[in-house]
Amino acid sequence: MNAELRSKLELQLGSAVRAMTAAGGGDINQTFALQLHDGRRLFVKTHPRPPAGMYSCEARGLQWLAEAKALRVPEVVFVSEADALGPACLVLEQIAPNRRNSDFDEQLGRGLAALHRHGAGGFGLDHPNFIALLEQDNTPAASWARFYAERRIGAQSELAQRQGRIGHTLARKLEALCAKLEQRVGPSEPPARLHGDLWGGNLLCDDQGGPCLIDPAVYGGHREIDLAMMRLFGGFSERAFAAYAEAFPLAPGHRERIELYQLYPLLVHVNLFGGHYAAQVDRIASRWL
Repeated sequence: MNAELRSKLELQLGSAVRAMTAAGGGDINQTFALQLHDGRRLFVKTHPRPPAGMYSCEARGLQWLAEAKALRVPEVVFVSEADALGPACLVLEQIAPNRRNSDFDEQLGRGLAALHRHGAGGFGLDHPNFIALLEQDNTPAASWARFYAERRIGAQSELAQRQGRIGHTLARKLEALCAKLEQRVGPSEPPARLHGDLWGGNLLCDDQGGPCLIDPAVYGGHREIDLAMMRLFGGFSERAFAAYAEAFPLAPGHRERIELYQLYPLLVHVNLFGGHYAAQVDRIASRWL
């Protein structure tokens, strides 16, 4: 941590830094475990050149999830853009790891069901935010199919074309699929309160042995997209999915729709990393046309 950030944190947190160690937690941010002279232990995220508003959006997302009182999220302590005092940063309570409780997976499944049931004001959100370093347009839409087509698949497809990561043929295929989404997305449901980026790296075990969610990309949407993301890269047990389904049964056809709802995170990965993700997108789009 550079001296400028250290000075900024000491000023804003009202206590000198006693110890500071680099922490793991992803390849986007620099992260640190912080111990203050007043005894507090905190977690700090920073980035040399983050998109404007990235950390304030993350803080708002954590607070939005916390409103549901369904699953633990870290408490936001301090958030700041880059300014005269130092670089942009987000300071959170430190989640001390522990061994998972025997019913950890059931807690996760039931808690996620409660989070989704808490709902949202519509399909979208009242402000844009970010998934990783990519801006996420959350302008509300009248239907989930339209939101998913325009704000998710369409937006990422357009970005991928501009970056030269997908070609004209795949772009037209995704456009054709978007035109058919009203018949593809499943039965109508009220908007769920979504985490938005629920892969295994964004789930922690807290000091009580229970689940804790981090790094959200929140919005109101179809709950199956969170569940599809959980299955994309693994890290979640079938016990968690079973507990979810018992608490909040899923509509017929949900298993078949998993890959449809994996299209969005896969397109995000196309835009972040390129590689073989475009081929996965192509295969899924072809099957769903």
